[in-house]
Amino acid sequence: MCLSATAGAQSVSQEQEWGIAAMYRTASIPFYTADDDSTVSTFVPMMFFENEYLYIDGIEGGVFLYDDRDADWRISAITRLRFVDIPKSVQNAFEGDRADVGAQVRYHFDENWRVEVELMTDDEFQFHSNYRLAANYELGDWELEPSFTIRYKDADFNSAYYSFSDVTGEKIGAGIDADLGIKARYHVISNLYLLGETSITRLDSEAYRSQVVEDRYQGELFVGFGFFHDKTKAYKSELTNRPYLRVAHGWATPSNIGDIFKFNAEKDEYNNQLTSLFYGHPLTDELFGFPLDLYLTPGLVHHWSSDVQSSSTEYVVAIKAYYTFNWPTQWRFGVAEGVSYIDNVTYIEGTEMEEKGYTASNLLNYLDFSFDVNVGDLFNQKDWGNMWVGYSLHHRSAIFESASQFGRIKGGSNYNSVYFQYDF
Repeated sequence: MCLSATAGAQSVSQEQEWGIAAMYRTASIPFYTADDDSTVSTFVPMMFFENEYLYIDGIEGGVFLYDDRDADWRISAITRLRFVDIPKSVQNAFEGDRADVGAQVRYHFDENWRVEVELMTDDEFQFHSNYRLAANYELGDWELEPSFTIRYKDADFNSAYYSFSDVTGEKIGAGIDADLGIKARYHVISNLYLLGETSITRLDSEAYRSQVVEDRYQGELFVGFGFFHDKTKAYKSELTNRPYLRVAHGWATPSNIGDIFKFNAEKDEYNNQLTSLFYGHPLTDELFGFPLDLYLTPGLVHHWSSDVQSSSTEYVVAIKAYYTFNWPTQWRFGVAEGVSYIDNVTYIEGTEMEEKGYTASNLLNYLDFSFDVNVGDLFNQKDWGNMWVGYSLHHRSAIFESASQFGRIKGGSNYNSVYFQYDF
């Protein structure tokens, strides 16, 4: 937390709508498979956030292009993770799930019910559109969100994902499928919630006639838990933590996290390096009544060119927690969880994936571990109380083959970095 002596000169932040969750998804596979491959499962870390400009809602996120709360209309540019439910043994070769992009128009016609219309495409401009009727009900500790969605898929989309035309050569036509589902959230105590979601989808006739499709109906189930704002308390009008900017520079290491924290890290023989800039947006300053500063932290990372790689850009969105203690100056431990997308896989990741026989994934899970000290305390300068210097570990990985959205791989990359952070 920031020194009180500097708080008056800094901007005041309000508590945000936030959340972080761990979900486990299981879905039936509608295609012809071996008997032991009738279902597929994946671990899905999730983040939640919303303000007047943008939102993150689990596997979906967007930017508000028009948001008239009084008129109940909202238009957004959105992206959403779409699971491709095939046996996990072939998910890496298929390069994981897909992140679609598009636009959504939402209209609330009363306090509970809404309609949504979406036009979406994958990275090969294979289109689908969604027409959804949904509701939200709050019943004591329960929050329920039933929905019914009709999805139109063009012929290219249907052929790519329901006949795998690139492999089979089979082309099928456009189609309309239907999905009935419900989400649930249960408030256990304080910031702890239990989460669940289930749905069933009926495939269209074109998809069902595909030579690789066996079942017309497909089911999915999410279960998990998360930490959110305590619904029994009002949102704080003023937080003790402030926005920040963090500049870091890091050096790659082929060592894993365990060896790094044991101070046994090896040096990368090609001296690959990165430079990053992160912004910290305050979410709350406590968890279960314990003083813990939480931030939404998007970041931009430049990986420098070297003898073995060209330069590349990495994009990160994460939620970071800081715990501050005095001994005798202010110190902080920090940990972040999020997602990372890189436009070109770096040498240190690519060689590891090649050695293990994987297809590398541009999208991976992101972790950041940090330890820093307050500059004002360190030099006995109150005017520097909003500055911190420290160490951080910049980590990308795929959660030990447990996540289909990250390509069902094991491994990643680590960078030891030093940073300067400024609270404003």
